[in-house]
Amino acid sequence: MSADARDGYDHTFKAIHDHEVEWESDDVRGLLTLQPGVKVKVLNYDPVMKRLDMKQQFPPGYVEPAHTHKSWHSILVTKGRMCVAGKVLRPGDYVFGWDIPHGPYEYPDGCEVFIVYMGDPEHVWDERPKPERTLT
Repeated sequence: MSADARDGYDHTFKAIHDHEVEWESDDVRGLLTLQPGVKVKVLNYDPVMKRLDMKQQFPPGYVEPAHTHKSWHSILVTKGRMCVAGKVLRPGDYVFGWDIPHGPYEYPDGCEVFIVYMGDPEHVWDERPKPERTLT
């Protein structure tokens, strides 16, 4: 048995065409539960490292509520527009989040991102009532 096989990590080299991976519903095979409407492409999952690499696709007008999780995530916007922390992010822009409350994330035109989670990605949604917005 090689050292690679003994450590439990997935040492498989992967080169994947986007069209080879199907979009899935937001439940991500029990790995991550998102609000309804999100589609995902799981590109790589290593349960030993607790690392999940995926694409997420948000429909126009989607709002991801404020939340926390026991993992960090690194997000790169690849298509569309993402609004978070008072900033409008476009392709090439980046978000890093950890186990402190963050969001909401808004996707007015729809959006696609590449995201890496390290740790437990299960979201804990902020259920507090949202203050009403007043336009000035």
